[in-house]
Amino acid sequence: MTTRAGTRASAEGAVVRRHCVLVFAGLDPSGGAGLTADAQAIAALGAHALTVCTALTVQDNDRVYDVQPVQAELVSRQACALTDKMAISAIKIGITGSAANARAIAQVIEQLRAQQPDLPVVLDPVLASGHGDLLSRDDAVEALAPLLALTTIITPNGPEAAALTGAAQADEQAAILLARGCRQILITGGHGDGAEIINRWYGPQGRREWRWPRLPGDFHGSGCTLAAAIAAIAAVHPGSHPGSGLPLRHEHCRSLDYGSARDAMEDLTPELERAQHFTYLALRDAYAIADGQRVPLRHFL
Repeated sequence: MTTRAGTRASAEGAVVRRHCVLVFAGLDPSGGAGLTADAQAIAALGAHALTVCTALTVQDNDRVYDVQPVQAELVSRQACALTDKMAISAIKIGITGSAANARAIAQVIEQLRAQQPDLPVVLDPVLASGHGDLLSRDDAVEALAPLLALTTIITPNGPEAAALTGAAQADEQAAILLARGCRQILITGGHGDGAEIINRWYGPQGRREWRWPRLPGDFHGSGCTLAAAIAAIAAVHPGSHPGSGLPLRHEHCRSLDYGSARDAMEDLTPELERAQHFTYLALRDAYAIADGQRVPLRHFL
């Protein structure tokens, strides 16, 4: 049974509510990345995605051919229509499309944080596609500047971390991002070489790394999947996620912990480990929609 508000009601009449994740991202017509990827991952982990479109793209599962940013005023109106009525438990940001959109998103975050100082904000700083196709009309690095100090965690891959900081080594990249106001950084190693992927977390409490087996093939939307999963898990149950079916420790994951203290806004490592596990399974079971990059299986996990 479905109510007019779209929520499921039990036989006893009690309304089942889900935590809402406010998502700012672009529309990928292939369904592999962007808003579709975010919504699938968030739903699979027990939350509901409120999707604000920041850009329309022309792309397939391999290449991006064009990006048309949505006007900043429309981005703001989309978000306000949602936040005026719905409680927001977390925010996930993908491509902003333009510097003006980044400023509009920053304003939304500041307004929500005035009432919810600990609201988790996850930023996936998507600068280009896997083939290097640009995803913003403006300088993508400069466009993200207003958002850095507002994020709970930023999740760049290796090339993105280098572009954001101008540094070559992960430790130096993290130090620069922390100095710019980022609370936590997860630098992912999917673009590296070797039999293992090394994901490195940095925060005020220390640093930690996880090692995962490198899976064969290329994937479309892996970064979106990971960032959306972090936001969903942080929204639904910070520190743990009962009912997700995902154990805290995966048999193929090896982690090294260099910190000790645990603070929800300063240390998201329990959420990060679960989100990485979810992403690993989604990539392991990825499927093909055409030749080229495969699509992570997010929505049936």
